[in-house]
Amino acid sequence: MTDEQIVRPAPVSGFTEWLPEVRLVELAWLDEIRAAFERYGFCSIETPSVEILDALLAKGETSQEVYTLKRLQGGEDDSDARLGLHFDLTVPLARYVAQHFNDLVFPFKRYQIQRVWRGERPQEGRYREFTQCDIDVIGVDSVPLHFDAEMPRIVHEILTGLRVGPFSININNRKVLQGFYEGMGISDPIAVIRAADKLDKIGEDGVARILTTQVGLSDEQAKACLDLARIRGTDSSVIERIAALGPKSDLLSEGLDELAFVLDSLSDLPEGSICADLSIARGLDYYTGTVYEGKLLNYPTYGSICSGGRYENLAGTFIRRSLPGIGISIGLTRIFAKLLAEGLLPADGPKSPSDLLVVVPSDERSQVATATAARLRSRGFKVEVYHQADKLGKQIRYASRKGIPFIWFPPFEDDKPHEVKDMASGEQSEADPETWVRRAQQ
Repeated sequence: MTDEQIVRPAPVSGFTEWLPEVRLVELAWLDEIRAAFERYGFCSIETPSVEILDALLAKGETSQEVYTLKRLQGGEDDSDARLGLHFDLTVPLARYVAQHFNDLVFPFKRYQIQRVWRGERPQEGRYREFTQCDIDVIGVDSVPLHFDAEMPRIVHEILTGLRVGPFSININNRKVLQGFYEGMGISDPIAVIRAADKLDKIGEDGVARILTTQVGLSDEQAKACLDLARIRGTDSSVIERIAALGPKSDLLSEGLDELAFVLDSLSDLPEGSICADLSIARGLDYYTGTVYEGKLLNYPTYGSICSGGRYENLAGTFIRRSLPGIGISIGLTRIFAKLLAEGLLPADGPKSPSDLLVVVPSDERSQVATATAARLRSRGFKVEVYHQADKLGKQIRYASRKGIPFIWFPPFEDDKPHEVKDMASGEQSEADPETWVRRAQQ
């Protein structure tokens, strides 16, 4: 093969790729997240990587992020051209619920852990392919406010268990924002919400310019909107601070009651980990009530690590029923990649999931090694058999390089015992494959 025929390996920008020892850590995270979701009664579903393009574009503003499918040999009538890779897991959920409506039990509590794709410029914390871990509750006609408080509680439990460092789950309510703006006589509150959602990117001056020059607010109205956005607090006392700003409306009162309920319900969690933050807007139009954004406190400029909120009828694109819901999503890849880059993950761990390596003493004894491994596997151990009858030193070095904690020596002769070597302590002793347990299990 000539040099011209060789495709040089190179990473693809915006896509992660871990070494085996890092992937083992990620899998352990996924196991912990899945277990937490199931502890709260959420069931798992998985939807296709693609959805009909029209359904994905129903959100409007995100249309430029969608990767579409195109076959190299496809013609003008290629039906795959109507398909796009999903950029989140909410639209697929809406379609799934509408399609299986008659077979589901409501409120429908589901979790979904899958990869999603977005066609945006890669940078720190932003990827073209990444893993999201979503939970949502969908109801028929209504979803109890209980779930608005349960969502951040579950995520708090997960982030604490994963030891991601100090974090804050920030909460707001779209009814508070919209009701406040309506109370000031603003005719297009959604436009103000979209502008407020840019606060962390362009700052107060940038948002003020948008509000006055594009949305058409007066300087006084723009100032009041920014005064609201500055309010933060860890308990329901923020309700009084919002009310003190002056504007009033029925929608604002409803939103304040909901926000107070959520904050009071979470008051038992460690102080500072749950925060009311009136700057959170969540620019997508379908959010109608409680909204969430989580941050790593040690990295204040880093993107949100979890987000979500309440929506009234996202499934309305697919079915003529009122199917409100509330959900929250953990950005697994964003958190994992950041902690890995900061050296806060055990990236030097084992390169194999195996508990034991069974050596092969000789070609003649290879069947003994295979039978020994089979017996140990039947007892729940993860066991690798060395691939050939090499020198023992080479087999031991192989186990050491992969971080396999125990080496099993089957009998070299029929009348000899089995032995096992603990690679950490160097201790080697007789062992029975029918009864042996790891020291930590004894």
